[in-house]
Amino acid sequence: MLHTQKFNTAFREADTAPNTLTEGTYLQLRRDIIEGRLPPGEKLRVEHLKDRYNAGAGTLREALSLLLSDALVISEGQRGFHVAPISLTDLEDITRTRVLVEGEALRQSILAGDDEWEARLVAAFHKLTKTEEKLGDREQTRVREWEMRNREFHEALIAGCDSRWLRYLIGLLYRQSERYRHLAISHHSIPRDVHAEHTAIFDAALARDVDKALAAIETHIQLTFEAIRRLMPDIEAASGG
Repeated sequence: MLHTQKFNTAFREADTAPNTLTEGTYLQLRRDIIEGRLPPGEKLRVEHLKDRYNAGAGTLREALSLLLSDALVISEGQRGFHVAPISLTDLEDITRTRVLVEGEALRQSILAGDDEWEARLVAAFHKLTKTEEKLGDREQTRVREWEMRNREFHEALIAGCDSRWLRYLIGLLYRQSERYRHLAISHHSIPRDVHAEHTAIFDAALARDVDKALAAIETHIQLTFEAIRRLMPDIEAASGG
């Protein structure tokens, strides 16, 4: 898969039809890193991954190289590939950058969005709402469904922005945040009214109120950071950090 094609994969999932074997392997590896099946710091030996992902050494090396540019994998000289470590400093940086780039993309999207953008946003919010009504039991299948709907909602919000670089950067940062959220899910979640946060963003965006929408999405991203920050000592200890 050419690196330029990654503009189209930032929000894609492993269970969507890949264009190439490398893309499919990349998406599967990315999901396993984000969902913690490949934990922070784990060494990624190509010879061990071949059977797990039913892929050849060349395909795996290409997929791992793509993950390097996502900052989900690191490579240190002759030590090979490892899953990127986690830290509170990293999460703070991700959060600040998300506020900047996602806010700008949302601003552009609200100003340029047409009726099709509105319809997509309404549909995404409706699906997210239905999923959030069922999320109370926190079963893994429910959590994965919520993550998918949440991702679709955030993507719909910025769909009116025509900058592919902004959308690409947001996809990368969103995946990084998603990784921390998944690590937190295995610990005790902190109660918050996420649906109210999403509703505030949705209402402001639909009303074309840029200032309110930007304030709402900044609050939402910051609250996500605060929730995970309080869990970071347990997360880092469990991950060997």
